[in-house]
Amino acid sequence: MLLLERAAYTLGMVEAIHIAASKRAPLESLDEVKAIAGEGLEGDRYFGRKPDGQVTIVSTAELGAAGAALGVEIPLGATRRNITVSDIYLPREAGRRLRLGEVVVEITRDCAPCELMEETVGPGARAVLHERAGVRARILQGGIVRVGDPSELLPAD
Repeated sequence: MLLLERAAYTLGMVEAIHIAASKRAPLESLDEVKAIAGEGLEGDRYFGRKPDGQVTIVSTAELGAAGAALGVEIPLGATRRNITVSDIYLPREAGRRLRLGEVVVEITRDCAPCELMEETVGPGARAVLHERAGVRARILQGGIVRVGDPSELLPAD
């Protein structure tokens, strides 16, 4: 895990974007999505409904570790998180900020895996995804998030 505090660091990139119209609706994979500060991602089930969790983010590093523990590869989107970034372990501390292309988000909390992970990933997934299923965040600075955009951990206040 990288712990870098003095400046913003490019730690990876946006690998995938997914939204769903409702809780159990099929995911839609997008090349880009509009993120609106204080609201969420346009077209997503959380839009305007979750002030502390307007977007969910998971990393390929976390999915890889969980997949290794489970003995399977976890496909992007299987955890139903909105944004997948590469190569980092996401900080779990509320208040930490990430830049996703032109969008800035503030982590509000860990995104604990629910029972749905047993269906979307497979038996045992909920347990191995504990503290590896991503984070919830609020959107501070809106804009367009695109697959391929850099992801940066911003300095702690």
